[in-house]
Amino acid sequence: MRSLFRSAPKGLHATPRVGLYAARRTALILLCAALGGAAYAASPVVVVSAENFYGSLVQQIGGDRVSVTSILSDPSVDPHQYESTVDDAKAVAAADLVVENGGGYDEWMDRLLSASPRSSRVVIKGFDAAVRKLPDNVHVWYDVDNMQIISDAIAQGLRSLDPSGASVYEANARELRRSLSQLKERLVVAGAHLAGTPVGLTESLFQYQVTTLRLTVLTPFAFQKAIGEGTDPPADAAVQTENQIRQHKIRLLIYNEQTPSPVVTALEEEASAAGIPSVGVTETMPAGLTYQTWMLGQVDRLTAALSGAP
Repeated sequence: MRSLFRSAPKGLHATPRVGLYAARRTALILLCAALGGAAYAASPVVVVSAENFYGSLVQQIGGDRVSVTSILSDPSVDPHQYESTVDDAKAVAAADLVVENGGGYDEWMDRLLSASPRSSRVVIKGFDAAVRKLPDNVHVWYDVDNMQIISDAIAQGLRSLDPSGASVYEANARELRRSLSQLKERLVVAGAHLAGTPVGLTESLFQYQVTTLRLTVLTPFAFQKAIGEGTDPPADAAVQTENQIRQHKIRLLIYNEQTPSPVVTALEEEASAAGIPSVGVTETMPAGLTYQTWMLGQVDRLTAALSGAP
């Protein structure tokens, strides 16, 4: 049978076949071990995000070292009516890192976590990490400063789960921090032009950006709160809100596209009849966007509507 190993050239010392075989076998074992270690190191951190805007932060920080599943990712779905599925439960059970809003916004995620406890899992709640919280308002992701703090927490969580990728996470987190700062600057510039503009707000979702944009909200908070909770607003608050449109006290109506109701639809029709533009915003991020482009896009539509642009 033909030898698998060639003889050494004349004039050179020939390595015994057994010794050569052993050497090659050892080298093969070391190579396999190295490849196995590399494969393990390259295994992505499994992340489940309750909402896709938090998933966007995780993806920007983690890059190809993370595998992100965002559960609430369809802007046509009312987050307040969402019910978790078996697939959601399986995803959470396998997750190394879970990011949710908390504050009572996504209680279904807490139930999924309780059903599959794991001591090594890292759980980050945006509402708990947020530095700015408005009364009766859990939409903390609409505040850029809050998202900066939350992104720092995400980066720390990824470093703790995957120390070998610490330098990658730190570099990406710095880039995200720079991008969020630019977003904040854009909002401040927009606010310089919008300062004092009277607007109507059908619910409290957009309140976190109202201060930055320096808008003046005339809609009674009782009306906003009721619509956000899916209940009928108090009669006096409803009348006041309607009169603000009919009497042209507001220049723009901002509504939540994901929580449609007959009351809000009627307000939109009233605004249209009065020549007052309406701009829809969403609770979750449309597909194909990042958190930053989502926020900027909504503000651009708002400023365009106020300037009379199509």
